[in-house]
This record gives sequence, structure tokens and C-alpha cells, in this order.
Amino acid sequence: MLLHLLCLASASLTLARQSEFSQEIKTLTGSERLITTDSAVPTVSLPEDESSIFVSGTASIPDLSTTSNATASITSTSTKESLTQIVGGTRTTGASGNMTTSSTTTSATPTNTQPCNNYPEFCSRRYSNITEVCAHNSPFVRKNNAASNQAIGVTQQLNDGIRMLQGQTHMVNGTLHYCHTSCDLLDAGTVEDYLREVTDWLDHHPFDVITILFGNGDYAQTDANGKPLVTAVDFVAPIEKSGLKRYIYQPPKTHMKLDDWPTLSELIFLNKRVVTLIDYNFDHEAVPWLLWEFYNMWETPFSPTGNSFPCDLGRPEGLSREDQEELLYMANHNLNVEISIADMHLLVPNYVQLNQTNGVNGTGSLGEMVQTCTARYARPPNFLLVDFYNEGPFNGSVFAVAAEANNVTYDRKCCGTASDAAQVSATHLSLVIAIAVCLVLF
Repeated sequence: MLLHLLCLASASLTLARQSEFSQEIKTLTGSERLITTDSAVPTVSLPEDESSIFVSGTASIPDLSTTSNATASITSTSTKESLTQIVGGTRTTGASGNMTTSSTTTSATPTNTQPCNNYPEFCSRRYSNITEVCAHNSPFVRKNNAASNQAIGVTQQLNDGIRMLQGQTHMVNGTLHYCHTSCDLLDAGTVEDYLREVTDWLDHHPFDVITILFGNGDYAQTDANGKPLVTAVDFVAPIEKSGLKRYIYQPPKTHMKLDDWPTLSELIFLNKRVVTLIDYNFDHEAVPWLLWEFYNMWETPFSPTGNSFPCDLGRPEGLSREDQEELLYMANHNLNVEISIADMHLLVPNYVQLNQTNGVNGTGSLGEMVQTCTARYARPPNFLLVDFYNEGPFNGSVFAVAAEANNVTYDRKCCGTASDAAQVSATHLSLVIAIAVCLVLF
């Protein structure tokens, strides 16, 4: 342990001495992440519809089929706050989901044009019929820290249009923290503090629905009896203490197909505007509202190091093509560079190519991947996972890609002021590698 601390201290001292002479440049920066092993790819056998239904505790969905075009006031079932009725918009039907324009039924122009998730058109769409941008490792924003995946904090992420927040957690002395592979590399603070900031944003944005995907970084740790040490149960305390619990939607089933999800307006009427997912060690009996990701969503291959970005099934294994067509899916579109040190393999986001990676067209672009996946599955991805969402050929390029997938026009301003997290020098990247060496050797 002493050698471990001395090694880390030496690395930090090296940084302090060199930072005076090193010019900050844009280079290969970002997170150090262990390459996902085969053991981290679960094999899923989806439950039958009847066996996935919760016995109790589900929220009822109001009947909105008779709503008129008049502006009205309703009372939220959970907070008793007065909300403006959301009506109108365009409903789309057909296999191509939110991309199709071939078969539409357009209601009369609504007198209320209040947007849901920034677009009035989204209010009448199902949660499963919208493409949103996901901030990969949303909490990992640190000035002059090469372990960052984002350059802007979570409040501004949400202000800019991010509607899915993902991050890796680790247990530190009995408290869940957002840490990147090791808390020695980047500790972004407690999960509770992060969620409290998210809750504050939700308090002030009553017409927005977000998704939170928890990455359980300690999923493989077990006790002497082989039982997992960190499960969904450990997330209850920070979620409840942050105040987020009151906004979380509990679906009627553990396994939600596309047509099972409510519309955004229905979630907003209920004031249950947060969907929570966990990647490993779910517990639907103890925590029914924290859904297992892979009962409800699949992903394309994760952490690619090439710019082909295939639309194949990455996680979980065992899904048939029919299963894929009935679930949400996420396109992982974060380009990395692999660094090998001893037996440790790190994936470092390729910051240099972000203009192309987060672009709307061209080889390796986010736009190209969305088009490819849409053509393959007759519907676009529900979530687009990206690093440094504020970077691209123009401000808001990733949101422009999502807007095109949604058949709406992106005309918002983006993005908030970035910290220096994205302006990482080669010296700081060297520090991350030096710390990694310390962790390997000691």
C-alpha cells in the first residue's frame, strides 16, 4: 500500500512539475476503461409476458384519447402541481417508427404548443418512438483530467438536450461513487450528489422525460458464498436521498416491448418522468422500478476502436432478431484508442477525430451509423451514446442527427460553456497512464 501511494504521489508530482512548461493541446484524451471481457456480456432469455407483470405498485396511465385542443389544467397524481394539458402533434404509425412519414395522422393544430423533450411533436409519441442523445459517462467532467468523457456538467448537459445519462459506479467505503474503472483515476463524487443535481433540474423542467442508465462497475465482486456484493438494492439509498425517487416511473412489466411504453405526455401527466435502468445485478423483487437494461434494451458493440460502428447485436447475447425488433436499442458511437500496459488494456476516447465521429455525414460519423441502423432495423436507435457531445463539425451536430432520425428540425442553441476537461495536454494523458501503471504494479 505504501509503495502504491508513493507511486501515485510521484506521478502527481511529475504532473505538477511539467504542467508549467506544457502547452495544452487537443490530443487523444478521455477515459481509461478496461476493455469489456466476455464475462461482461450476459446471455438473456426474455421472460414470457405473463411472468414479467408486476403484481402491484404500478402507476396507472390516464386516458388521453378524449382530450380536446383547448388548453386545460390537470393535477399531477404524485406532487399535486398544476400542469398544462399537452395535446396535438403528429402520431406516426408503421414499422419504421419515428423515422416514417409514409403513414401519419395529423390532429388539428393545438392551441398549446408546449414542447415535450424540446419538441411539441414528441408529446404524443411513445417513449419507445423517439431518438435521444445519451451522454456516455455523464458525471466524468474534470478540469485537466484525461479521464473525462464529457466537457460540460450534467445540468448543462440536460439544458442542451441530453436525455439519457449513463455512468459507471463503484462502492467506496459503503457509499456509491461515480468512478472511472478505479477511483484513483477519476472520482466524480457520490451518486447521491449527482442525482440531487439531476432532481433539481427535473423540478424546474416539468415537461421533460429522461433516462438514467447505471453502470454497476462492481458487478463481478462477490462474497464468500458467491453472492454479488453490489446490486440494485445498493442504489435505493442514493436515489431516495437525492429526491429522485418521486419522479421514477415503474412500468407494469419487467420486460417492456416497444408498444408497452406510454407516451411522453402520459409520463408527464403522471409526473413520473424518469426511467431507470441498471446493466448488472438487478433485483426486480426488491427494486421493481430499477429495470434490468437487457430485459428492455439491447446495444450495438461497445467501445469500438474502429470507425465502422456496426449495427450488430453487442449486448446481450441470446436475443433473436424478433426479440431485437421488439425492444429499445442503443447505438454505441464512441470512438476509442487502445493503450496496453502490462496486462491492463485501456480504452482512451479518440478526441482528435471527434469532428468526424460526432458528425452528421461521412465515414465513421454518427449520422452514417443512424442511417445504417435505420435501414437494417426499419427504425432508428432509441439512444445515441457519444463522448464530448458538445464537440463536432458544428455546435449541436449530435442533436441534429437525432432530430433527423425523429423527423423534426433541430433549431436550438448549443452548447453550454465547456470546462477545461476537453482541453487535456499530453502531460495529463501521461499522468493517467502513469497512475494505471501504479495500479498494475502495486
